Amino acid sequence: MLFIITGLSGAGKSTALHALEDLGLFCTDNLPVTMLAHWAENMMRNANDAAVGIDIRSTENPELLSQALVSIRQDLPWKIIFIDAENTVLQRRFSTLKRVHPYAPDIDLEQAILAERIALEPLHEQADIVMNSSLLTPYQLAQSVESFWQKQQDNLANAQPVTCSLVSFSYQKGLPPGADMVMDMRFLPNPHYEPALAPMTGKDKAVQDFFKPIPEVCLAEYKIKDWLTFIWPHLIQERKRYFTLAFGCSGGRHRSVYMTERIAAWMLEQGMSKPMVRHRELGDIQ
Repeated sequence: MLFIITGLSGAGKSTALHALEDLGLFCTDNLPVTMLAHWAENMMRNANDAAVGIDIRSTENPELLSQALVSIRQDLPWKIIFIDAENTVLQRRFSTLKRVHPYAPDIDLEQAILAERIALEPLHEQADIVMNSSLLTPYQLAQSVESFWQKQQDNLANAQPVTCSLVSFSYQKGLPPGADMVMDMRFLPNPHYEPALAPMTGKDKAVQDFFKPIPEVCLAEYKIKDWLTFIWPHLIQERKRYFTLAFGCSGGRHRSVYMTERIAAWMLEQGMSKPMVRHRELGDIQ
């Protein structure tokens, strides 16, 4: 994940950046805007969580800075943290620390703060979160940044798709190891007793046509889909990363294969997952 720390001079951007650095992120301060896209691509290529400090010093044209951020956020997963503070607080901080405002000495401090605020307004509008440090100690600001980071990590974890495997098998050869749930399809009519269908599998159209008009097959499929629809968001909420659903029948060639294929196609249509399908007794992996 990539973070941009920006905001008004004296508001606490360095404190925020150091807080992320303490969390293990690769951090760079005051990177020129022209280097930002290349820097971000390098971070993503090396799978680094990273943060960069961007402020009014990063470009001579604040409008170009705003446009650049809009552009790179279309391609990369940036989060913008904008650090703000009241004008009077910023004046006091600059006076106490004897720091020089980036706009000084061309104009007095009060005008410099106002000019910077106006220049950074487009970034303020783009921010994912605005933290006002006026009443915060540096420690409290760092805690706020750490909390925002943790929330993003939690959201990212919850958004991760569940890797789903669907397996067909024969009970005669034992249950597939690692199955989270097993569905017994042996209650369904068996095409094995139809001479023309016996040598085929549940992937063949003739076998599929055999199953489709049978009410209990349709009802079983409906109930399995309904059950998966119910549990899927809960699997994501519980951060389960892998889920294996197995369908078994006597020979592992007709009923279990048919239902596995039907559920796999449905899950793909629903956008729930792109399941890995394995027909154990057919030696078939998709």
